[in-house]
Parts: sequence; structure tokens; C-alpha cells
Amino acid sequence: MSKSTRATRALEAAGVAFSLHGYDYDPDADRIGMQAAAALGVPPARVLKTLMVRVDDKPACVIAPSDRQVSMKRLAAALNARTAQMMPPAEAERVSGYVVGGVSPFGQKRRLPVVIDEAALRHGSVFINGGQRGLQVELAPRDAATALGAVVAPVVAV
Repeated sequence: MSKSTRATRALEAAGVAFSLHGYDYDPDADRIGMQAAAALGVPPARVLKTLMVRVDDKPACVIAPSDRQVSMKRLAAALNARTAQMMPPAEAERVSGYVVGGVSPFGQKRRLPVVIDEAALRHGSVFINGGQRGLQVELAPRDAATALGAVVAPVVAV
């Protein structure tokens, strides 16, 4: 497994402190974030999933706790939009430049609007995909939000 990815290079270029954590990726896992949390031995709320979405038919990215569902209505509202929907996997790979299971919000092909669920900021550190399957970066959630220029909003379903 490579320790240098577009995501880690983007974090380094932004001057963000992070540490790398590898784990055995299970391609058959129903929920990748939950599998990563179990493999790393950390609470699922600290492992954030990166989802590629379309908001008013434009690409965007949402980061949320792996044990929660994103409310598309709340996501749309966070970006002052009318609609939001999940992006099909093939489109997510094309737009992000990463393969599903290894999608990181850092170092994507182009800068997109990003929303991070406000619950992430309650933790001292969180884990976010590092740009390949089986690799997570651990960093302060506020540093992640700043590096991404993310909107911080409540986007998980209640």
C-alpha cells in the first residue's frame, strides 16, 4: 500500500498535521466506514465517510459519521440548494478521481463544494479516507474543514 496519495500530498501542501492508519480493506463489506472503524478499533462516529453527491445537479461532497445516514434534504439546505441525491458509483469515481472505497475529499480532480456534518467537530480527531482502499488519515476535524473550505452543518438524518 502506498503511503503517498493525492490526498496525503494535498494535506501536506495545506500544512495540515495528520497521521496515517492502514487496515485490511474488505471489498465485500456492506458499509466501508463501519468496516474501517472495526478494523481500526475506533468508534464509528470518529470514522467519517466521504460521499459524492449531486446538489441541484452539480457535483459536491459530503463527509459524515460512518454510523449515520445523510439527510439529502438537510444536505441541500446546507448548500442553499433545492435537491440533493447520491452520485452513481461510476460517476463518483470519474468526478473524484478515486475508486469507490478509496474516495477522499482531499486531492480530488477539482475543488467541489464540501459539507462536513457538525457532529464531526465534537471529536479531538477523526479518520477520513486517505485516497486509497485500506488507508485512513487521522486529523483534527476543524483542520479538515478548513483545508476543504467546507460548510459545517447538521446533515445527518434525525
